[in-house]
Amino acid sequence: MTEDLSNGDTPKTTTPFSRRPIIILGAGIIGCAAALQLLKNGFNVILVAEYHPGDKSIFYASAWAGAAWHAASGLTDDNKYLQVVSHRHLLKLAQEEPESGVCIVKAREYLEEAPSANGSIWGKTVVSNFRVLEPGQYPSNFHTGWEYDCLVIDPTIHLPWIGKKIIELGGKFVRHKVSALEELYAMFPESNIFINASGWGSKLLTDVLDEQCYPNRGQNVFFKTPNHNTMYFRNGKEYTYIIPRPMSHGVILGGVNQGENFSPDVDMEIARDEIKRAHRLAPEIIPAEPDESDLSYIIGIRPSREGGFRLDSQRVGSRTVLSAYGFGGGGYAFSYGVADALLKMVEKAEFDNVVGKREDMVN
Repeated sequence: MTEDLSNGDTPKTTTPFSRRPIIILGAGIIGCAAALQLLKNGFNVILVAEYHPGDKSIFYASAWAGAAWHAASGLTDDNKYLQVVSHRHLLKLAQEEPESGVCIVKAREYLEEAPSANGSIWGKTVVSNFRVLEPGQYPSNFHTGWEYDCLVIDPTIHLPWIGKKIIELGGKFVRHKVSALEELYAMFPESNIFINASGWGSKLLTDVLDEQCYPNRGQNVFFKTPNHNTMYFRNGKEYTYIIPRPMSHGVILGGVNQGENFSPDVDMEIARDEIKRAHRLAPEIIPAEPDESDLSYIIGIRPSREGGFRLDSQRVGSRTVLSAYGFGGGGYAFSYGVADALLKMVEKAEFDNVVGKREDMVN
């Protein structure tokens, strides 16, 4: 039996909605988190991507991320809640599945200026053990400081873990680079839900051409040290952080943003500057001149987007196309919240499918 589609699209079989594969373009943290949530809720999922968990290309940004949960500034209330949901999921993983690579560490955030109403202060409603530091407990050149429990994720552990979970739950990975969403429609004619989690690749997809997307090169230093239990974050004009990687026995020092730079080569001037800034931020953790044998370097092309990320749903013929891309350096902080939002969008499409079929039978 086939289904007659009045818009002339390729006929689909009468496979139940929930068993028609949901196709996700992109297997970074956004695509993988979405796949995991959908699979846990009974949907069939296939991820199509050029890079998969375990790959080491600089264009596979999720493999190189600093990956700490930090309350972002300037968010709408809806987008704050995406981070709240991510925090809830990540905290559960840290407490119940430490093999996922998610850990709880102490964080110290130093502010150059007085906190603003639209800043990151809202995060105190989410994190545990938040307290304002007393003068003398933070460097004198800062306005104030906070301390709280922070969640950090080690991508070298989390991505293989989530990839394994997806496969165990029946999900599939297909290694393929597409130039347009239309290619996916042709590859999977039975499917009617497609999720575009292609990162800055949406700038290149010929039927998307999102000019707001852009590549943002990041370069970090990994410093091997036993002092890997506290995150330091400089909140202000200078972009500096020290992110613990307890399971990898070190810390990540950063950061830098470089638009339209695809160089895979380490820029030692940047590396030395990151070490210098990290030393100024936490001299008790980072020496002025660490031993070179304790250093390694990380490069990744972040999927950034002017004006913020895109998260929405639209109808394209008989299909529902969800977009979830452009998270820049915040992919892990938003990941499971975005996955939850995508799950709700898919369930809405499922509801509409049921209502539509009922109306067809009546008419």
